[in-house]
Amino acid sequence: MLTDDSRTPRKGRPTPKRKKAQALEYRPLVPSLSDRRKRHKEERKISRRRQDAEYEAMEKGDLAHMPRSEQLPIRIYVRDYVDARKNWAEWFLPVVLVVLILAMAVAAFSPIVSNILTALMYVYMVACIIDLMVMWLHGLKPRLIAKYGRDEIKATHSMGYAVSRAMQMRRWRVPKPRHDKRGVWPR
Repeated sequence: MLTDDSRTPRKGRPTPKRKKAQALEYRPLVPSLSDRRKRHKEERKISRRRQDAEYEAMEKGDLAHMPRSEQLPIRIYVRDYVDARKNWAEWFLPVVLVVLILAMAVAAFSPIVSNILTALMYVYMVACIIDLMVMWLHGLKPRLIAKYGRDEIKATHSMGYAVSRAMQMRRWRVPKPRHDKRGVWPR
């Protein structure tokens, strides 16, 4: 027989009905629309702050705070190589813009001069393509293969990265070039 001392103490309130207990624990599988919108806004703000910080780091050249893809050694090597070199393609967009404006302005007076300007623009475009091919095939690709191996070059899409960087004007490149002057070649 149990004595009064061995009994568990009472909780001091009645046991809730099952319906009430389940209602307290109920959480919907899908949050309400307003909660989802608030959470989405918060996530966008956080993502935007992170992107702004990464972009600012790329503008300043702060390697530690750049996106991980820009911190890869092969990317750094490609950037340094392209930045050390004089590229014809870097001036392609400004040259094309000026030539097209001149060709349209002159077309009313002399269609022959307009055609000559357009032909010169195409010659410059071909020269830029040849320059980019020489940069990749005879300069950068052999160095990358020697340093990192053929598989790494394919995996990182180095050719596309080098070509797109070479086609940007030097002052507008992001991440910014690490050296102020050309001719500082990577090792």
